[in-house]
Amino acid sequence: MIDDLYGRVGGLPFFERLVDEFYRGVVVDEVLWPLYPDHSDLDGAKRRLSLFLAHYWGGLTTYLEERGHPRLRMRHMTFTVGPLERDRWLVHMARAVEVVCADPDVASEMMAYFTKAAEHLRNDTGLPISAPKS
Repeated sequence: MIDDLYGRVGGLPFFERLVDEFYRGVVVDEVLWPLYPDHSDLDGAKRRLSLFLAHYWGGLTTYLEERGHPRLRMRHMTFTVGPLERDRWLVHMARAVEVVCADPDVASEMMAYFTKAAEHLRNDTGLPISAPKS
């Protein structure tokens, strides 16, 4: 039995399809696409995201070997990531998951991570959104 999500989805080709679908939306998004400083390096951005996700979900270590620890907040700190950017990112990732992922359990697991990660990358206020205290 394959325990990690990487193995359950069939490995790197799944993540490459997921990232291709994700970027189909990003490249036409008026909020997100301007945040990409080098539009000529879309293939590089796709490769990095595919390798990161493959590693995160239990697969290849290529991302770590090439780039070191992900340090996601640090890598995204040069861009303003507020609620609008977070939400647009999630729209495109949710669509990609819906298109590529046939297993609802896997889709749910992935979206739980993506939702948490997208919020974690917010840097517009320095404070996470939290529910009001009762």
